[in-house]
This record gives sequence, C-alpha cells and structure tokens, in this order.
Amino acid sequence: MGELKNCPSCDEFFNYTGIREVCNKCAMNEEKQYEEVFRFLRKRENRAATIERIVEVIGVDESLLYKWVRKGRLQPAMFPNLGYPCDNCGKLTTQGKLCKGCTEDFKSGLRQLDAALEFREKVNKNENTYHKEK
Repeated sequence: MGELKNCPSCDEFFNYTGIREVCNKCAMNEEKQYEEVFRFLRKRENRAATIERIVEVIGVDESLLYKWVRKGRLQPAMFPNLGYPCDNCGKLTTQGKLCKGCTEDFKSGLRQLDAALEFREKVNKNENTYHKEK
C-alpha cells in the first residue's frame, strides 16, 4: 500500500508506492523530456554533448539529466560527457556516489587510520608486558 505524498515537481498529492518519486502527470512529462533528450543524443554530432549543452538546447532540468544518468537510462559508455555530481566534491562521476579522487582520498584516510590504530595497539601491548622492578 502506498502513502500520500506531495509531488516535488508540481506539489500535487499523489499515491507514493516507492516506484516513482513524482506524480503520474509529472512522470509522463519527464518521460517526454527523456525521449526528446535521447533523440538529441542519438544524433552522431550530439553524442559528445555535455550536460550544459543539453540543458541549453533542450531546456530540460539539469537534475533530471543527473537522475537519468544515475539510474542508467543515459549511459556514459554511449554518451561520454555525461555524469552526475560526486556527493562529496561535486565533480562529475559516472558510477557510485563518489568520484575516483574522493574515493581514493577516503581509502587513504582509512589506511592511515588503520595504521594508527595498529600502532596504538602495539604500544599498549608493549606497555602491558614490561614490569616495574622493585
């Protein structure tokens, strides 16, 4: 059973079932815009179009383009200049929530934390093995 929500696009009430984030009217409008964008990108001369260029020519909302790329409806393998913003720095990425740079930064930070914790464990272990002489 769905729950009653406000559509984030038109603010009308709709029955949210977890499938669509917008009401049926807005979903149909988004689908028409998607078809227009896809027709534009299918043309050979437009395959390398950027998000900014698509917004300029078609007039579609940038967030919709990001949503379609994130969901895999517009695939960067076919359209190489498409992506969506990294959740950390905003740089365009094509998979996951973080760009490669932020992913590497987080991994590096975790490795440093692991090394520091390992060092602290060794220090604590060594402190417990020495006995004071009387």
